[in-house]
Amino acid sequence: MKLDRLLGITMELLTKKRVTATALAARYEVSVRTIYRDVDLINQAGIPIASYPGADGGFELMSGFYLTRQHFSVDDFLAIYNLLKGIEGTVKGRYTAIMNKLGTLQPALLNGGCHEHIIVEMSTSEHERTWVRQMLKAIEGSNLVILHYTSASGSRSERQVEPLHLYWEQGVWYLEAYCLFQQAKRIFRVSRISGLEVSENTFLRRAGLEREKQEEVQGIEAHLRFDPSAGPRVIEQFPDACASSEGCWEVQTIFYTKEYAISVILSYGAKVEIISPPELKEDLLKELEDIRKRYEP
Repeated sequence: MKLDRLLGITMELLTKKRVTATALAARYEVSVRTIYRDVDLINQAGIPIASYPGADGGFELMSGFYLTRQHFSVDDFLAIYNLLKGIEGTVKGRYTAIMNKLGTLQPALLNGGCHEHIIVEMSTSEHERTWVRQMLKAIEGSNLVILHYTSASGSRSERQVEPLHLYWEQGVWYLEAYCLFQQAKRIFRVSRISGLEVSENTFLRRAGLEREKQEEVQGIEAHLRFDPSAGPRVIEQFPDACASSEGCWEVQTIFYTKEYAISVILSYGAKVEIISPPELKEDLLKELEDIRKRYEP
């Protein structure tokens, strides 16, 4: 993760005389250009790093500079510390060393002397934590991984992949990997993984590949109209697809399966109306008829 890398680079500069961009790029498995951007960000944060060209060149802290707690406010330390603590439950001990280093610089973090205004919780279910931990080991060891995966459209498949990165986005874990079946990079949602096997076989990381878009899946384009009373839930469930119009909530979204669309619509009861497509209306009426028949004497 970027935060981990920035802290790691800073700590290396504090403990070593000079570090090369090539060595840092190899250590953190990123490009040399990314390292230069990271160093620039560290400079902007107020930690002066000198750059030296040539065969013996590299980066080092400017002479006479020492990183002390005065360079960060207590709130700065607390924000970083809570981010790491929030993810610790999932990655199990991976960032403990960094948290201890931050605690050394600001002991109030460890003894409860700081009031947490923001609580970050990034752990997930035990099911997902198991996959995340195994994938972290596979990424570090460059081991091939076999996934049993269910796509957004509901299709199931077995994929052999080269794991590259793990991402946490909007409360969801994702694995970025090179799929040997698709011969391209793909993004896999961890919660859709039903089985995972880390192979003893290793791979060499591929160079020069741009991130590929996820497979496009044809879905059902639906226009729904909701009663005002359903507004809070509609905004939460369709944040980028809803708009208020004439006292109602209009939603235009895509459902990747008919079954999921029907289940969502039924969950709103009489507070939703299907405007389009007409086929979805027919499917809903058929489902309601099947429900009615189930309860007939």
